[in-house]
Amino acid sequence: MAPPVSYRLDQSIATITLDDGKVNALSPGMLSEINRALDQAEADRAIVVLTGRQGVWSAGFDLALLRTGGDDADGMVRAGFDLTERLLAFPRPVVIACTGHAIAMGVFLLLSGDYRIAAAGPYKIVANEVSIGFVIPHAAIEICRHRLAPAHFHRAVALAEVFAPDDAVIAGFLDRVVPASELGEAARAAATRFASLNMAAHAATKLRAREPALRALRAAIEGGGHQILLS
Repeated sequence: MAPPVSYRLDQSIATITLDDGKVNALSPGMLSEINRALDQAEADRAIVVLTGRQGVWSAGFDLALLRTGGDDADGMVRAGFDLTERLLAFPRPVVIACTGHAIAMGVFLLLSGDYRIAAAGPYKIVANEVSIGFVIPHAAIEICRHRLAPAHFHRAVALAEVFAPDDAVIAGFLDRVVPASELGEAARAAATRFASLNMAAHAATKLRAREPALRALRAAIEGGGHQILLS
């Protein structure tokens, strides 16, 4: 059985692909494999292209584990938000090539990339927690507050509004939508363009620009604000 995360380095660009053969659930194993791939990208001093399987970016956390509660579920949720923090502070540009549905934690992961390109198609981008009986964690709210357009923030987090790709650009979930057949090429072109940046300046500026959001996110995680509570 193929691993759920693959890593491919081509010159200075590392492509990390999520594919569990299903909906790319962010299980403890998947999260661990993503972090391992990011470790390798850092060691390779590579720009990251993070992508999913055709038709699916990620449907969020492993829902069966989440509903059981307990330490394992709490550890999974914390690991998910630790990963978003890592992506938001990653020392090199992170391009996300969104291949399809982005739901719940999949949305928060999407929002943590530097540049987000999506394939056009009839799929949904939604933080659906309140529609299925969960309270959105403080950590997720801080990510949404940082990246979403103010006029769409409340609609996204409190009303679980579903966004099509083009509407998701206006709301701030995405930066660009391209035909599905052009997604890989567009993501690589963006990564190649970003390779011309001064990486030390990029990393320092990213941290400076995101300092308030990263501080609020870390405080939410440490304060238990990563927890998803049943309503």
